[in-house]
Amino acid sequence: MPVAQPSTLRVPYTDFSVQFEAQRDEILGALTGVLRRGDFILGRDVEQFEQEFAALCGVKHAIGVASGTDALVLGLKSLGIGPGDEVITPPNSWISSTSSIALSGARPVFADVTDDFTIDPADIERKITPRTKAIMPVHLTGRCAPMDAILAIARRRGLAVIEDAAQAAGARFNDTPAGSFGAIACFSLHPLKTLGGLGDGGLIVTNDDEAARRLRLLRNHGLQSRDEIITWGFNSRLDTLQAAVLRLRLKRLREAVEARRRHAARYRSLISSAVTCPRDDRSGEYSAYHLFMIQCDARDALQKFLAGRGIDTKIHYPTPIHLQPCSASLGGRPGDHPVAEAQAQRILSLPIHEYLSDEQIDYAAQMMLEFYQERRA
Repeated sequence: MPVAQPSTLRVPYTDFSVQFEAQRDEILGALTGVLRRGDFILGRDVEQFEQEFAALCGVKHAIGVASGTDALVLGLKSLGIGPGDEVITPPNSWISSTSSIALSGARPVFADVTDDFTIDPADIERKITPRTKAIMPVHLTGRCAPMDAILAIARRRGLAVIEDAAQAAGARFNDTPAGSFGAIACFSLHPLKTLGGLGDGGLIVTNDDEAARRLRLLRNHGLQSRDEIITWGFNSRLDTLQAAVLRLRLKRLREAVEARRRHAARYRSLISSAVTCPRDDRSGEYSAYHLFMIQCDARDALQKFLAGRGIDTKIHYPTPIHLQPCSASLGGRPGDHPVAEAQAQRILSLPIHEYLSDEQIDYAAQMMLEFYQERRA
């Protein structure tokens, strides 16, 4: 289809203003309700949002906390993971996946990934030691990690599984929702996520009654009542104002994911001849497409070319965690995780949010094809 010229069309990576305008009246009404009630801390909307999100995941409990990072830290603590323990996780995620392990007192151990960016079960097996306590797969980009293989390893070795589902709200695998595979799962509610609020927020979901009880204590100073403190805890509560907005957006999550999936299919049909697009071809797979992360030649030049034509892109993430300065004490070196390291040089995330038009996607695709045509000329 014909598209506008570079000077007239823009493709933003996110568009919060359009999102707000589409939801203005509902958001302002929800916030007004909280302001009138004044139940700002662990108020009615928090409890209702937790129940609604637990139902989405098909689990018994959801516990709202202040951020996705806090969800991971408190989740690890609720399972008794701490000093002397090791947790296996991939090196190609956002820093929270690894920092949460370190902040719990345990030692992160990295396993490489496969060509779909998720952790490699074969490398998990190679990294297990007598100190290994848990596996933390990451559902990167909104695509579930190979949980059947991971759960089989965990059962055989007696390990806990903690899903980092920060990017995977609404994703499924074999009709099982992301968040319902492991002992616990952790979600981020950051504004950039497919289900995002107006600031930081997080959720921990579980079927374990005792873990849920500990998590509700840990997020709220260890308080059993206003005057009885059961354990040392944290101040990490999901704000009621956030929960009120998130309840509205949760109702639209399926619609938002379906729009992202349509965008992904459109991109794939247009640009697969020039770049490597993320697959969606495993039987039973339903990716939420938090990210549409391609692999491409001349990545940095392509990103600059697109930026000059009004198309915003991101890199998730340019340096694997085992090569970051914060990981120096873990002894990581270049070459330790060759697949993740090679991908980091070629990955580029294209705009995929649900407010994009077909015209914008077609324009972005046309500019990418033009870039590679010019390089071949």
